[in-house]
This record gives sequence, C-alpha cells and structure tokens, in this order.
Amino acid sequence: MAHAYLDESLGPVRAGELVEITGDEAHHAVKAARLAVGERIRLGDGRGMRVECEAAEVAPGRFVARALEDSVVEPEPSPRLHLAQALAKGGRDEQAVQAAVELGVDGVVPWQARRSIAQWRGEKAEKQLARWQAIVREATKQSLRARLPGVAALHDARTLAEAVPGAKLLVLDPGGEVPLRDAPLDADDLVLVVGPEGGIDPAELEGLERAGAVRVRLGASVLRTSTAGPAALAALQLRLGRW
Repeated sequence: MAHAYLDESLGPVRAGELVEITGDEAHHAVKAARLAVGERIRLGDGRGMRVECEAAEVAPGRFVARALEDSVVEPEPSPRLHLAQALAKGGRDEQAVQAAVELGVDGVVPWQARRSIAQWRGEKAEKQLARWQAIVREATKQSLRARLPGVAALHDARTLAEAVPGAKLLVLDPGGEVPLRDAPLDADDLVLVVGPEGGIDPAELEGLERAGAVRVRLGASVLRTSTAGPAALAALQLRLGRW
C-alpha cells in the first residue's frame, strides 16, 4: 500500500511531472519510512488535492516524486463532521482524536470540561495543542486521507457552541432521549460533543442545551471517552451513506 505525504504548498500536478519534497516531510520519508526509488506514494496538499506518484530520486533531506496520473481534488464532504473531545487523563483524549481522524472526522475541537482531570494551562496548552495537531497530521497520512482536519483552539463549555460557526451540536449522553440514528442532521457542520471520564457536568449540559445542542444517546452501553466519539462517527458515516 502506498504511503502518503503532505505538502501544503503543492499545486496541481500533471502526469509525468516531477515534484520535489524537502523539509520535515522529506526527512521522515527518507530517514524513518526508508523511502526507496520506485516505491509508490501519494502526495497531497491537505485540502483535497491528491496525486499518485512513484519515488524517482531519494537523497538525505529530499526526494523527488514522478506523478503517475493527473492530480485530482476530492469534493468536500457535506455535512462536515467535527469531534469536540473533552480533555482526559492517560492519553485517552489523544486516542479518541487519532481514531476519529482515521474514521473521517473533518475537524477537532479540544475542550476543557469541569470534570476533566487533565488540564491545559500556560505553556502546556500550546504544547498539547501542537501535539494534537501532530497526531491529526500523522493519522491523516496513515489513513491516506486527502483532507487534513483542522484542530481548533481550546474551548470550554461556555464557548463550545461558537467553536464551529453555524454548527449543530450533538452531545453524546447516555441519558439522552434522542437516539443518534434519529438525531437531526440539518446543518452544514455537525459537532459531536464527548465529555471527560466523569461525564459532563449537569450545569454544562444545561448551558449547551440553551445554546441549541441536542443530547443524543449512542446505545445502552456507557462508553469510555476514548471510544464514544469514534463509535458515534462510525455510526454517522454509515447513516450518511459514506461507507
């Protein structure tokens, strides 16, 4: 199977054209992935454009790819699916984000819930946000996706409804009266809101509902914060006919 590499400056490519990749992406390809001449790879710009290639030259810090066909642009999905993942201990929030990207999420929103044991403050907030961005990038490449999901700034329950303008919020809640299969999907952007290990504080739930959020249940089981979001995303992908 081909490996994927991202170059945000990449423009349209015609079959037979040579494309040089340098920087961190090339370093990873050559040093870590052991890219070899003749190996089939996929290049993309992270905004939907992708092109199938083969490695024509490989050297320290750079490689040259030859396009095997004209580049294509995958259409943007509608509606777009976002995951608002509460911070969680033990890396469970990062597990959820990685799996969500592999399952096709279009955007990620980290949020600091009242019951979140993990805390992002000061310099740690910047480092953790950068870590989530790196996780999203690597998961995008691993799953050969043409679009790189965005990672929003850290939010709390008061600002969560504003994280994706115009979006409909679907709050995963075992006590929700609306099954996810029946939840309204009448918006260009849908945000699945997942709480921390101890669940979402009742006052936060009330605030989200006042902002227009719908509380939905996924099933009879209570899922971990690391699995709830990916499970709901998979269900929505099936409901939307994308799988």
